[in-house]
Amino acid sequence: MKIAGLDIGTTGCKCTVFDESGKYLGKAYRDYPAKRKVTGHEIDVSAIMDGVVGALREMAERHPDIGGIGITSFGETFVLTDVAGSPLHNAMLYTDPRGAEEVRALSEKLGERNIAVITGLRPHEMYSLPKLMWLKAHRPEIYGAAKHAFLMQDYVVFHLTGAAQIDYSLATRTMALDIQTLQWSPEMFEAAGIDVALMSKPVPTGTPAGTLTPAAARAVGLPESVTVVSISHDQVAAAVGAGAFDGSVAVDGAGTTECLTPIYDAMPDIDEMTKGYFSVVPYVIPGKYVAYAFSYTGGALIDWCIGSFAKAEKKIAEERGVSVNELLEEAYQREHGDAPSGLLVLPHFAGAATPYMDTGSRGAVVGLSTDTGVAELYRGCMEGVVYEMVLNARALKDSGIRFTRLHATGGGARSAVWTQMKADMLNLSIVALRTADAGTVGSAMLTGVAVGAFRDLQDAAEHMVEQVHTYYPRPEMHEKYMRIYDRYERLYDAVRPLV
Repeated sequence: MKIAGLDIGTTGCKCTVFDESGKYLGKAYRDYPAKRKVTGHEIDVSAIMDGVVGALREMAERHPDIGGIGITSFGETFVLTDVAGSPLHNAMLYTDPRGAEEVRALSEKLGERNIAVITGLRPHEMYSLPKLMWLKAHRPEIYGAAKHAFLMQDYVVFHLTGAAQIDYSLATRTMALDIQTLQWSPEMFEAAGIDVALMSKPVPTGTPAGTLTPAAARAVGLPESVTVVSISHDQVAAAVGAGAFDGSVAVDGAGTTECLTPIYDAMPDIDEMTKGYFSVVPYVIPGKYVAYAFSYTGGALIDWCIGSFAKAEKKIAEERGVSVNELLEEAYQREHGDAPSGLLVLPHFAGAATPYMDTGSRGAVVGLSTDTGVAELYRGCMEGVVYEMVLNARALKDSGIRFTRLHATGGGARSAVWTQMKADMLNLSIVALRTADAGTVGSAMLTGVAVGAFRDLQDAAEHMVEQVHTYYPRPEMHEKYMRIYDRYERLYDAVRPLV
């Protein structure tokens, strides 16, 4: 029997398959277009389902004996559907600014601290509930016709099984789950004027939803007996897939966004967490929690730099059979060695995430000269992302964190240069894992536990989490970066009044 992890992202989805011992067998990827406008960021969720079906069918053709599929997804984004699960509108992404007025109204009604105590979140328009309020107010015909409000995990689970359930970690991204009772908060829904009956049932991370419906089985080319499991929010799955199970380890997820995920062995202090808009999220291990310290643009900033300024270098890289990232890193190394670029890049190209949560903030590049080339700009963008993580780590210092090392995941973890830079700046050892796709690994681990392939998560980790290299901080480089970081700390306050 094979087990599959399905990871649904904002720009594409991937399905990774493992055998019953946890050996990697292959993956399929499908992308889908996001519609972005000046007034909002939207995605056609029917395209997501098409991508899911395509990725599952490709892997089913290679591995027809898949016995379990675990599903993770990005957070916040929701869609209202009819009774059959057909979308009634394009879904608003978490970066969409709509919902700002509604979140202010909620805060005035309930109080910011009270909302944080209930939900583990400082109120913000990125979450689902205020966007639901916006939709009800501005598109009442859609809200009135709706029978379900799905985030992406439970949207896909529903289409595969007919069951409407959502795991605790993803449910918290609505700003409507009570983190004490782990049920939908009557107080939040009453204050928002939203019908709680639209929502899927909250369940523990890693809960089986059922088996494939006949229609879903035909669509993906697998037997109806395949078990589908509600896994988690993608960052929680990445923490599981990185083998991080207690507070001594945090996870650095370097994907489209950059996310630092510390683990807490008990409920952290809500007041400390809300200072920096850090969320409190129930972890897969009862009584433990995680938080997200993140930047909206991690890998996305690197992609912007390459797409905008490195077109010629990309062509050269293709001719040489290397990645353009490697080409630019080698070019910088030849010219400057390990020296910091000296540039200050504020990575707020899609707004500022923690600890600011300021959707109006914008990116900036400071320190350019006529000697600045694309390799220097590329290096500066990498540094800007990491400086922002240093800022977040310092903002978390009084919250109860105790991690002494990071486990690196995501596509950015494949860059030895970037990972070493993180070790140097954060002054922490960073462990690179065999697979950078920790989200699908974590999904498969939890799926394997659910279908009986592994005894428990520790057994799954012994089979599936492999450490391959440790990057140690270099004191002399840490000192050099911190001299520049002292200026970076003042960059947001200097730029923000100008934009």
